[in-house]
Amino acid sequence: MDRTDARNAIPSPMALLLRVSLLQAWRKLGAIRSQSRLLSFVIFGFMVGYVVLSFLLFYNGLQFVGRFPGLGEVLTERLLFLMFACLFVMLLFSNLVIGYTNLFRNRESTFLLTSPVSFQTIYRWKFMETCALASWAFLFLVAPLLAAYGLHQHAPWHFYVMTVGLVSVFIILPTSLGAFFAINLARFMDRRSFQVAMIGLALVVLAAAAIYMKPEIVQEDIEDTRVLGLMDRLLVRTRFAHYPLLPSFWLSSGVVHWLEGAVATATFFFLVMLSYSLFFGFLSFTSLGAMFYEATSVARSRGGVFGQWEWFKRRDSRRRSLPDSGGVAESFLNWLFWLPSDVRALLVKDIRVFWRDTTQWGQTLMLFGLLGVYILNLRHFSNQMVNPFWIHLVSYLNLGACSLNLATLTTRFVYPQFSLEGKRIWIIGMAPLGIVRVIRTKFWLAALSALVVTIGLMALSCRMLNLPADRTVFFSGVVSVMTFTLTGLAVGLGALYPNFKEDNPSRIVSGFGGTLCLVLSFVYIVFSVVTLALGAAWWKAQEASGNPEAPYMLLFLSVSAALLWLPMKLGMAKARSTEL
Repeated sequence: MDRTDARNAIPSPMALLLRVSLLQAWRKLGAIRSQSRLLSFVIFGFMVGYVVLSFLLFYNGLQFVGRFPGLGEVLTERLLFLMFACLFVMLLFSNLVIGYTNLFRNRESTFLLTSPVSFQTIYRWKFMETCALASWAFLFLVAPLLAAYGLHQHAPWHFYVMTVGLVSVFIILPTSLGAFFAINLARFMDRRSFQVAMIGLALVVLAAAAIYMKPEIVQEDIEDTRVLGLMDRLLVRTRFAHYPLLPSFWLSSGVVHWLEGAVATATFFFLVMLSYSLFFGFLSFTSLGAMFYEATSVARSRGGVFGQWEWFKRRDSRRRSLPDSGGVAESFLNWLFWLPSDVRALLVKDIRVFWRDTTQWGQTLMLFGLLGVYILNLRHFSNQMVNPFWIHLVSYLNLGACSLNLATLTTRFVYPQFSLEGKRIWIIGMAPLGIVRVIRTKFWLAALSALVVTIGLMALSCRMLNLPADRTVFFSGVVSVMTFTLTGLAVGLGALYPNFKEDNPSRIVSGFGGTLCLVLSFVYIVFSVVTLALGAAWWKAQEASGNPEAPYMLLFLSVSAALLWLPMKLGMAKARSTEL
């Protein structure tokens, strides 16, 4: 074999990366199947249950909307366009966050940068990985919706084949844009002009969204009695979803026109989306490699992102002149003089580690930002409700939304805290503090931190819904109990199923313990909301005498206490018996 044939026989670096990744994923799947049948059963059952339940919810919702005479088709189509527009924005942000993490905050990227692999190849591999990680949840959500929509509209078999092609082409666009924004964010994030421009742009966008999304108030004595004209006024703020240059508009139009039999029009929108996906995908694969090299060099050479501001320069100089002065966390915790010094030191360490990891607090800020936007829009929604039934129903749904957001935070950020001690766990285990007190300290830190935010959001949402003071106190108390329960569940299962070999929180959460924590949190939230709603008398024809909520409240408190106490007890027992 000559040198040319030998060179051709060696696979390309991209093929090697893809082959190794698929082989690792297959081996992990086989290890889970062979080592933990319970985990395989839980994951498979949860996936099947989610698909079936979401399909039924979408199908019944479409049937409910379709019952409105003369308005069902209009509402269904408008909701489809609106949902894909919102999902496109969320998918773009997801690709931005995951792309930045994969490119600049990933151990594999650091390793590949020292290997004889070109920067273009590394970027292409991370681009593909980002597309898969950011889009699987979108596909998991859209598949039951499109299946329910096709069944409701009695679509032919080729409709489902066509939607697979449309969605597959659609996900390339937010991935390409997210990668471009992530690379430029890494390149210019430390520049003062860029920071000022981003803050100004964010304020302008928020102000414009607040003005634009203000709903149309329809008076009872309105002269326009046409149903379609009135509906168009009510849905006037959703017209942005029909903007022709949005990729979500091309996807929605392709789905709707194919279902109506306009194959030529649907094919046109598919080709438009395909052309843009090929264009931006080609630019990403051929041009962003050099930008990735520059962004990596800039991101790894700077000490901080606020070094251009005089206030931060003076603060750093003061810290260098007074090395033992401490920081904000130390200054705050010094006021808690009743806490032992070793507990305060552990709290400072955890706060610093969380603050230095921009990917964690950045995702937390984005999650609570979306929840804040939802809560601020409740005031417009509550203005249209005068029936007590719907007011109480929305209040319990609001409790479910806030608690689900809390469960996401505890599973994503609280559960891996014990495992993130890593190979240094023996230092804590042999210290006078003790490993059991470490678990308790982590529990109280996470619970009290989450409690401040959740009570504030719950009180604000109740205020937006114009609920009386007693109901605000009731929901605030309920969400406080759920905060302690979900935090105890996450901390206890994190100590019961630790993974000290992994330092990536996302991979720690994806294990058996993280999956079990997510499932149990979801089941507990559904049980709690349904139990409390059944205990209230607002949904019954006549209110029962006495206090009908007392037995249901007792059941809720009993289950919450058990779900808090049992995982914590088992986790501390496991940690106490662990050989360090």
